[in-house]
This record gives sequence, structure tokens and C-alpha cells, in this order.
Amino acid sequence: MTEMTLLQAVNDALRTEMGRDDRVLVFGEDVGFNGGVFRATEGLQKEFGEERCFDTPLSECGIIGTAIGMALYGLRPVPEIQFMDFIYPAFDQIVSEAAKMRYRSGGEYTCPMVIRTPCGGGIRGGHYHSQSAEAYFCHTPGLKVVYPSTPSDVKGLLISSIRDEDPVIFLEPKRIYRSMKGEVPEGEYTVPLGKGRTVREGRDCTIVAWGAMVDVCEKAAVELATKGKEVEIIDPRTLVPLDESLILDSVRKTGRLVVVSEAPRTGGFAGEIAAIVAEKAIGSLEGPIIRVTGFDVPFPYTLEGVYMPDPRRVVRGVEDSFNW
Repeated sequence: MTEMTLLQAVNDALRTEMGRDDRVLVFGEDVGFNGGVFRATEGLQKEFGEERCFDTPLSECGIIGTAIGMALYGLRPVPEIQFMDFIYPAFDQIVSEAAKMRYRSGGEYTCPMVIRTPCGGGIRGGHYHSQSAEAYFCHTPGLKVVYPSTPSDVKGLLISSIRDEDPVIFLEPKRIYRSMKGEVPEGEYTVPLGKGRTVREGRDCTIVAWGAMVDVCEKAAVELATKGKEVEIIDPRTLVPLDESLILDSVRKTGRLVVVSEAPRTGGFAGEIAAIVAEKAIGSLEGPIIRVTGFDVPFPYTLEGVYMPDPRRVVRGVEDSFNW
């Protein structure tokens, strides 16, 4: 085990898979010589050469379209979109081509590729560098959506994603790129897609959160404990496929649910989790389902601290779930 930041875990996972499988290629804007804007790919070009880690033109559509072609010809491309906010020019390639390749070919072709992209707020990047748009991709059949919250999960889930036969959107919460540290297994290490984890056990209320919001909820849990409320925190790790049974079992135990997400409220994935619980575990609920989310406005620069959920808002959300 080695202590790593979340960013170092990304780099370690890529290095591990590139060393194990020469079909794995890493490319995107500035990811080669410079190692990416956040230095997630630092040193990979020097170690594996310019044919396996290289820079691309500033064309997200071209980056993803090229990756799809590589995947169809047997390679394992890992393209990077510099910020999730820049992914939209590639939306057609992702949704209309990558996601549907297995279906349109009757299973003859798959599209094994991992689209890595930093997402979320927390770095005062404003509305062009802070969005959490996971719901767009969760809504698209054929895509898997991964959203880790710890260095060990980042490494294990990224390696599992690279080895998967279908396209994966791999979302990296940049707010905790360097602030989150943890023990990470050395060498090959995988975490299965579709298997969530219980971050903290509790009896009074279930909190479901992913990405940078998991750490926020852990801080809220400490404060809630001083008020006599023991919350259970569930980190789905992957939004698609979703570990429904883990969430439902927790809600049936606690009788309450709070979902925390930094994405805008309307149409967000928090609403999907709320709907699943309402459909399958409503008889266990002892209070209203509460969403603690971002707001339905473009991500603000000057009011970032107000927009993003913090421990105070999570505490209030849990308290609201008791106001039946």
C-alpha cells in the first residue's frame, strides 16, 4: 500500500494498464509532453513514447471520434477531455456512436474506451470549468458512468473501466484531486463496476453521495453525531450500473433518505435515486426524501461556496427528513 492523492492514483492506474497491455493509449489536449492541465498523465509520454501518449488538436469531437475508431480496431483508447464542460462538442460521437455500437452491430462490435474528464466545482473555475453533467450520460443506454471519491477507488475503478468491453465515462472530481489522500494498493488492483460501498454505518438516516460530495457528507456526519443522529453514508461509486440493492437495504434499515449532489437540481441523478427508493422502498420511509443539490442556474464564479452543497446544508437536509 502507498499513500497517494486522487490525482496520483489516476496516474498510477494509467501507468499500470499501459505497462500491462500495449493496446492502451492515452491522448488528449496537452496530455503528452505537459502531462495534462492537472498533470494527471505526467511522465507517461516519457515512459511509453509518443505513439502511446500524445497530444491532440483542440477538437473534442475529433478526439472522441478517433478513439471510437481505435476501439473498433482492437485498441483500448483512454482519451481525456480537459474539463467536463468541454465535452459537449463530442456529445454526438459519444451518444450516437460509442454508446450504440454494440446495439447497431448486433453485438459484432464493441467499443472499449474510457473517456476521462475532470468534473465538478471547487476550484473557482466558474461556469465553463465547474459543471457536473453526469445526468446527460446516465440517461444514455450503452454508456457506463463512473464517479469515484477516493484514491483507492479511482485506481481500482479506472483499471476496471479500461478492461471493460463497453464505453465508460470516467468522472474525476477535481475539487479533491490533491486534497484527498489515502492508501492505494500497488500494482494491478481492480474495483468492480456496479458495486457501491458503505462509507459509514448508521441507523437514523441514509445519505447517498458521490465524488467530492462524499467527503462533505462525512464532515456533516460528524456534526450530526453530536446531535444524536447517526447517519449511514452510501457511495455508489458507479452511477451506471447502479448498486440499487445497497441503497435500498440501507433505506429499509434507516427509514430515511437524503441524496447529495453538486449538479443542478432539476433532472439531476439525485432525482433518479429518489425515484428508485420511492418505487421500491416507500413502505420503509418514515420521512420525506430530501435532495441537497446545486441550484438551477449556471455555475457561479463569485458564489461558488453558496452554490455547492456544504456540511451545513447536508445537516439541514437530514434534519428536514425528520420533519414529516
